[in-house]
Amino acid sequence: MANIGVNELLFLLQGLKWTIALAAIGFVGGGIFGLGVALMRVSTHAVLWRSGAAYIAVFQGTPLLMQLFVVYYGIGLLGVNVDAWIAVAIAFTLHASAFLGEIWRGGIQSVPKGQTEAGKALGLHYVSRMNDVILPQALKISLPATIGFLVQLVKGTSLAAIVGFVELSRAGQIVSNQTFRPLMVFAIIGAIYFALCWPLSLWGASMERRLAKAAR
Repeated sequence: MANIGVNELLFLLQGLKWTIALAAIGFVGGGIFGLGVALMRVSTHAVLWRSGAAYIAVFQGTPLLMQLFVVYYGIGLLGVNVDAWIAVAIAFTLHASAFLGEIWRGGIQSVPKGQTEAGKALGLHYVSRMNDVILPQALKISLPATIGFLVQLVKGTSLAAIVGFVELSRAGQIVSNQTFRPLMVFAIIGAIYFALCWPLSLWGASMERRLAKAAR
């Protein structure tokens, strides 16, 4: 058995870097597209509403692992030689946009209808009502659930290894195979994931308590 030295730890940190980068890209990209999905879901136009509902149903109703396979190999079938990094970034963005869209749809619909009616009475058009009245309140309401999803997204990045992407979990497998110390290696990886996710979970719980107090 080989010892886990500095080189192995640095390799794990390289994997951690890609885990954080992938989660950040998926969350930011998913947030941008997810906002559009949320607006489609609350639209009064039947085509937009049904399209948003279908999009969410597909990505919430299928495993993330399958989505990674479909994006990675599906793009390849189109004759495009895509790097694993780009494929997993696209897959995580699509996955996150469906979940964030549904979370924010709930937040938008939680805003009292009187807010919308007041905006209309003031002569605010749709974009102004959303930007200045509805969305700030909806995103605040949705913040605990949004943070909770971010935690799940960070942990979900471990599935990217299935298409050859070397993130933290895949880096751990490589180090484990080299050192023959799987228990120690994955204990370190577990501690790293915990250090990433636990503060986010505490933040989400704190925000939920604040919103509960404000609602009383």
